[in-house]
Amino acid sequence: MRDDPTTLYHTIRSCRICREAPLGPPLPIEPNPVLAISPTARLVIAGQAPGNLADKTTKPFNDPSGVRLRDWLGIGPDVFYDPTRVAIVPMGFCFPGYDGKGGDLPPRKECRATWHERVMRAMPQVELVLAIGLYAQRFHIAGGGARTLTETVADWRNILAGEGRFAQVLPLPHPSWRNNAWLKRHPWFAAELLPELKRRVADLV
Repeated sequence: MRDDPTTLYHTIRSCRICREAPLGPPLPIEPNPVLAISPTARLVIAGQAPGNLADKTTKPFNDPSGVRLRDWLGIGPDVFYDPTRVAIVPMGFCFPGYDGKGGDLPPRKECRATWHERVMRAMPQVELVLAIGLYAQRFHIAGGGARTLTETVADWRNILAGEGRFAQVLPLPHPSWRNNAWLKRHPWFAAELLPELKRRVADLV
């Protein structure tokens, strides 16, 4: 039976599985699942996991990465944060904490195992998933395999023309400043992929 998105959202918001029944060490902070789903959004943004600021504000992409992402999409905060038009479904719903080098830990495995099939099947109206980073790409791209992020994003035309697990998929790098060098090394991303991304987003929202 398909879940009602609104009911499922509230269920996930109260989830504590990564503290009470973790796969490995428990989440080092209090769980605060950050996501946006609805029965009408035709676009899904599937990132890695909320960052520290998103955790503190319960607002996804509430940082400079979000500013760049919205520029890539060609939309403002009013559309981006409207769940009736844009669903935001990171591979981990809670900020996972920091690793020993000060970077974010990987998204929690419990989220994908427990929720992601249910979330995506609760939104059959979704037409396009923007898969940001390898964790999202390996989940959403049918036969995602073990290719690198660069190989995956460079193959965006074939991936977009193929079948995703739940909808069409367009792979993207993370919009973090940490990827500035990657963006400079791959000018085709801005010249070829971003215009198509903006066009498709405009059609969907």
